[in-house]
Amino acid sequence: MRNTDFLWGASTSAFQVEGGFGEGNKGLATTDTRKVPEGMADTKIAADHYHHWKEDVELMAELGMKCYRMGFSWSRIMPDATMEINEEGLAFYDQLIDALIDKGIEPLVTLYHFECPQALVDAFGGWLDRRMIDAYVKYAKVCFEHFKGRIRYWVTVNEQLIATAAGDLNGNHETDPKQSLKNVYQMSYHVSVAEHMAFNLLRQIDPIAKIGPVCSIQVVYPLTSRNEDAMAAWQAEEIMEFSLLDMSVRGRYSPFVTHYLKAHGLFPSVREEDDEILRQTVPDFIGVNYYFSVCAKKHEGEINYHQPPFWINDLYDIVANPCLEKTEWMDMGVDPMGLRIGMEKIYNRYQLPMIVTENGMAVSEKLDEEGKIHDDYRISYLRAHIEQLEILEDEGIPVFGYCPWSFMDVVSSHQGFNKRYGLVFIDRTETDAKDCARVKKDSFYWYQGVIKNNGIGDH
Repeated sequence: MRNTDFLWGASTSAFQVEGGFGEGNKGLATTDTRKVPEGMADTKIAADHYHHWKEDVELMAELGMKCYRMGFSWSRIMPDATMEINEEGLAFYDQLIDALIDKGIEPLVTLYHFECPQALVDAFGGWLDRRMIDAYVKYAKVCFEHFKGRIRYWVTVNEQLIATAAGDLNGNHETDPKQSLKNVYQMSYHVSVAEHMAFNLLRQIDPIAKIGPVCSIQVVYPLTSRNEDAMAAWQAEEIMEFSLLDMSVRGRYSPFVTHYLKAHGLFPSVREEDDEILRQTVPDFIGVNYYFSVCAKKHEGEINYHQPPFWINDLYDIVANPCLEKTEWMDMGVDPMGLRIGMEKIYNRYQLPMIVTENGMAVSEKLDEEGKIHDDYRISYLRAHIEQLEILEDEGIPVFGYCPWSFMDVVSSHQGFNKRYGLVFIDRTETDAKDCARVKKDSFYWYQGVIKNNGIGDH
């Protein structure tokens, strides 16, 4: 990359690495209380970052990371519905942030990454209720004030697509599928209002810092060249990605999405005063999570309510792409060019700087007889996607960082430790945490060279 300040980093989230269940007066989150299948790892220990953070920061420094995209656990900072501050929780993040800064690693902190405080779900239903907006802003204010001058990059919400769609993560346990879908759009609206209030709040508290949302970009190809399939693919992108980003950036839905939601009884309940909140601020950047693209065709038959909420509609069906190679955990296929296609569309629409906050390959892995992980497949995946970023730079599109998922193996939100993404192997099984020893994979050393060279180059 020509940009010598490019933020080469790696990502995790709080609930997927921290562990420390019940320690330091941490409260319960939805990620702690949801039902985990028997024989699958939960969040109680995860990667035990809570007890290994010093070692982990040393490994980050060894890797040469310029940026660590991490998350705060809201329920560690505010354990219950009183929203009173837990000083032990702040102290944990104080020591971690200070250690990162001491090593020259920029903290990029996500305020909300899937885990909703269970106390707020119990008190009023979480994001389904407007009271969640004020609760989120109060939490954000504590973080912005406490870490002013130390954290220069903030993320409001990670992947609103999943944060609002996964009922076990947000507390939406409505059994009627039509009402559940309506709930998703209502929660999404509340998230957007909260985001814009956070944009404004940060600029009052710490005007030097930057803030933005992280989206799960949905690159959708038509199954065929028929115009109805092309229209289905466009509509799928508008609903699954841009309905969310339009609200995060512009504070309004597009005419198509507005019409669709109203025609289907899905348009959220709003208040007149929200409009000024939504329109008066824009984010400083957009974070991009990308793993694979999807494919769509014109909808046929009855609506299938037994699929992800943003796939449920009478316009398009999400289908397998016959042109892409599939892997064990990536059943939609691997598509590096999709990253560039998606980011070009985002920039053309919003004209905001971007950073890749997640991009990675999931594989089931075990240490070999020599206690190592030879993950050439992950190296190939990362190389191919970084090459696409270098093309974006050549085109003049402002991408200021790349943080693959994930720095270390994490407990997957729904697949435990069977599904591994890390540059660092965590030596534990689903049922035996052992001592969670850290083992550098071949991809760790490869990525170390990429960072040192500021890009792929001849590496």
